[in-house]
Amino acid sequence: MSILVPDYIFEASWEVCNRVGGIYTVLSTKAASLVSRFGQNMFFVGPDVWHEVESPFFIPDKDKFSEWVSASEKEGLHVRVGNWDIPGKPLVILVDFRSFYQQKNTIYADMWNWFGVDSLHAYGDYDESSMFGYACGVTIESFLRFYNLTEKQVIAHFNEWMTAFGEFYLKRHMPNVATLFTTHATSIGRSIAGNNKPLYDYLSAYNGDQMAEELNMQSKHSAEKQAAHHADCFTTVSNVTAKECTQLLEKEPDVVTPNGFENGFVPKGKSYLKKRTEARTFLRNVAEKVLGYRLADDVLFVGTSGRYEFKNKGIDVFIEAMKQVAESDLKREIVAFLMVPAYTSNCRIELTGESHAVSYEKPFATHYLHYEEHDPILNTIRWFHFSNAQTSKMKIIFIPSYLNGNDAVFNKSYYDVLIGLDLTVFPSYYEPWGYTPLESAAFGIPTITTNLSGFGQWVSDVPQSVESGVGVLSRTDYNYHEVVGALSSMIGNFISKSESETKKIGKQAFQIAQKALWKHFICYYEKAFSLALNNKNKRVKKQKLN
Repeated sequence: MSILVPDYIFEASWEVCNRVGGIYTVLSTKAASLVSRFGQNMFFVGPDVWHEVESPFFIPDKDKFSEWVSASEKEGLHVRVGNWDIPGKPLVILVDFRSFYQQKNTIYADMWNWFGVDSLHAYGDYDESSMFGYACGVTIESFLRFYNLTEKQVIAHFNEWMTAFGEFYLKRHMPNVATLFTTHATSIGRSIAGNNKPLYDYLSAYNGDQMAEELNMQSKHSAEKQAAHHADCFTTVSNVTAKECTQLLEKEPDVVTPNGFENGFVPKGKSYLKKRTEARTFLRNVAEKVLGYRLADDVLFVGTSGRYEFKNKGIDVFIEAMKQVAESDLKREIVAFLMVPAYTSNCRIELTGESHAVSYEKPFATHYLHYEEHDPILNTIRWFHFSNAQTSKMKIIFIPSYLNGNDAVFNKSYYDVLIGLDLTVFPSYYEPWGYTPLESAAFGIPTITTNLSGFGQWVSDVPQSVESGVGVLSRTDYNYHEVVGALSSMIGNFISKSESETKKIGKQAFQIAQKALWKHFICYYEKAFSLALNNKNKRVKKQKLN
């Protein structure tokens, strides 16, 4: 098979200029490597959901492709062009997909007739995602036809089931475009894990279609499965997820494309030390206001973060392990931060000023929550009788807001807070890749993850101590209590280290992350691009013969 290089790449995702979850990190860190190779022929396509306020990540450029923008407007396609404000400053097309709702039923009927996609059981965000995906396909077609690029070697890369309709549209209307589909986590696999069903030991016995019906996931699963089967190249992000795809989608990925990171996000030298000092000062200031008293000079800051999936992200394990650590003979004061976005009402106003607090009725959270009495994190903290009393060496604080620089308490980005921690812990049960431990390691912060995360498995197939920089816990469907014990022991061991020893561990974490930079991992995408183009050429040739 010949090695083919695309002339143009269009990559579509709901998270282009729209930070929602881990896929934003995938795309925003990968962009610089793609732009360095493909320059102005690399486009990201995202949703224009910025009707009231402008996206903080989008830099509009009304002169860029203005003729096409005007022409497409007359055809009923509403797009804006600019740059994504990230390293590499890639070109971005934001598409307003609302006008496609009036065609929704026709589109769903076509997708059933052409590709067998079952939209009959749709609910929730299915309509919104499907119309956005469809609009992406129309946008790519419009651009290519306007600039007479239909005979070029073009890759259209679609991320997750939310963009699947874009792939279907191009397969039907522009077969000369090579399609690439990536699932970062199967919708049905995440649902099985999230519904407390054993995913791993029973994986070989699960039927994806049957489980989708049982868990009311038929439409999303159908779109995802058909996208995997009809793409010219199907990829996923780890060997963990590859097994999941093979069983639940009945399609083995053509290429595994592990997620990398970009060094441009990590400050260097004096800038690093300054940022770390600022972050630690902020963490201390907020913690002391929440607690109502001063912390020890040598306090240790431990943190976890990520999507609010209580079991899947191992939040339950984190809290219980902290309780076990608290019950040990602690010699050092610890503050454990849970940076997990939740349904907040507003911040605690007393935390926004400069003065220190005396005492507060709510010693655990930085923001008020809707339905606080039903919140799993707060209820688990209470269940394990954390007190956050000054006499206790272990304190635990819940930061339930997005750290996007606009949370009213920190007003810093996640990375600007992460850099101030001493240790991070991500004991995930379901984690297709695991950016949070990789990000931590990239910032030189020692981290602990599990072998059920793609990153953890990439680091080591066997359990390993955090002394190596990245600790890996062995986790299965049924060893919850063993994981809690192993994690508390690992944390206890780390606490006992001297300052020079922890600095050495941090350097080892950083060195591991260097091996996972995009400059090392982008080759997997180049392989996927070539495979997609070769398969497309075969497909087109076969269609012409028929």
